[in-house]
Amino acid sequence: MPDEIEFLVVGLGNPGAEYEDTPHNLGFRVIDRLAAENSIRVTRKENFSRVGLGAIRGKRVALAQPQTFMNLSGSAVKGLLERYGLQPDRLLLVYDELAIPWQELRIRPKGSDAGHNGVKSVIGSLGTQDFARVRLGINPPGRPVGDGARFVLAPFGRAQKQEVEEVVGRGAAAVESILADGVEKSMAVFNRRAGGLNTEEE
Repeated sequence: MPDEIEFLVVGLGNPGAEYEDTPHNLGFRVIDRLAAENSIRVTRKENFSRVGLGAIRGKRVALAQPQTFMNLSGSAVKGLLERYGLQPDRLLLVYDELAIPWQELRIRPKGSDAGHNGVKSVIGSLGTQDFARVRLGINPPGRPVGDGARFVLAPFGRAQKQEVEEVVGRGAAAVESILADGVEKSMAVFNRRAGGLNTEEE
């Protein structure tokens, strides 16, 4: 069929205005940016998600924001893959990552959930870790160890607005790069900024 979807791009987050400006919703914001820059309307309601269909860098994509709350994202993602007849290797997951410094970005072709409950839910529902992801670093310099749950749901400060926009823009650019050039080439470009992260657990 002419509108066959080639990739599912999912940004993780929590629905509701109170979560909009929190670190845990950077995945949603990347989807919003991709939609705005590629004239895609994310207004369809499918599989407990907001979805938009369109083309990015010559690829037919479905952009999605699960509305199940972060920790239950897996069922929505699995349902969307099935709806569009896609395997997990055609999924690109975008989310915040407390293990990575603020404003850094890391592309991975696969891997564990690294303690991220939303990713854990997706892995559990799909039964595989083999899907690409764009991880947006949110760990600020000097943050005390512990209490990560409270931090990821605390609103960004007004002074961070510009930095947040830069992070979202870089995340959207990474997604476009993966769609155009593949994961490996995109890793070589975008992961260079993430110095010292090669020792993180896989």
